[in-house]
Amino acid sequence: MFVRPILALAIGVVAFIGAAIPANVARADNYPSRPIRLIVPFPAGGPTDVQARIVAQEMSKALGQQIVIDNRGGAGGNIAAEAAANSAPDGYTIFFATGGTHGINPNLYKKIPYDAVKSFDPVVLISTSPNIFVANQKFPASTMAELIEYARKNPGIVNYATAGIGATTHMGAELLQSMTGIKMVHVPYRGGGPAMNDLLGGQIELMVDGLPSAMPHIKAGSIKALGLTTSTRAASAPEIPTVAETVPGYETSAWFGLVVPKGTPKEVIDKLNTIANAALKTDLVKTRYAELGADPVGGSAQDLERQITSELAKWAEVVKATGAHVD
Repeated sequence: MFVRPILALAIGVVAFIGAAIPANVARADNYPSRPIRLIVPFPAGGPTDVQARIVAQEMSKALGQQIVIDNRGGAGGNIAAEAAANSAPDGYTIFFATGGTHGINPNLYKKIPYDAVKSFDPVVLISTSPNIFVANQKFPASTMAELIEYARKNPGIVNYATAGIGATTHMGAELLQSMTGIKMVHVPYRGGGPAMNDLLGGQIELMVDGLPSAMPHIKAGSIKALGLTTSTRAASAPEIPTVAETVPGYETSAWFGLVVPKGTPKEVIDKLNTIANAALKTDLVKTRYAELGADPVGGSAQDLERQITSELAKWAEVVKATGAHVD
């Protein structure tokens, strides 16, 4: 006689629980059911964009849905990071985080429209790669020692381009100036691609770029490689010396990772992490990244979380030491 009331109560409880679960969590098992947007904080053609497209291509195959690249340059990546942070936490927006957006900018800018930690959930560390000082063929210096000597004799004369204020390339040049006492003029662009075009065209004489996008031009002899920003030479380009060989103790590098808006379901994050790790192990990604001078990393979401925490602390010290800031 009590079966029907108990059954009705059970159905009501199940319905209540189901209603309490956000729709994006309930759909996690079917994720993804439509294309995913990957916001890249720089224009097409730069090192960030190139690496994002390579790994996105392989992830798309495994996910069964296209990952569409959404390039949003400007403000050192802050514009793109804000757009990603304000997106729905449903797994259909991913952000290609950089050492700039999640290490430098929160320290360099007095005010930014997102929080590197509170606005995002980490997914996976994609890669690390050296930055590199390069010059057009008419520039009088062909080595880091010659660059430093020339800049020291001509303070404020050398103009150098980067992908934008707050990029690891920008802060790498700031660190060089701090350690050597030279004075150069920063010319920020909206991305590495436009800056490289002007370097090749002779409108700018010096640039700090990511090795992945600079390498093809170096191999073609269109520009001169002066020095890598990492502490050791790159396996993919052992002939290129490091800045540290001229300026002991100098070291910076670029890194890239996938993050999602805070509150994205853990099931979705876990799936993206698994797919990304598998993509980084494919022959295509390993070959293409090696050609670009980038090292695939992978690992857990916690590994990327630790990377972000470490980078925020590191660049806080560098910004304080150099006095660099952006209002």
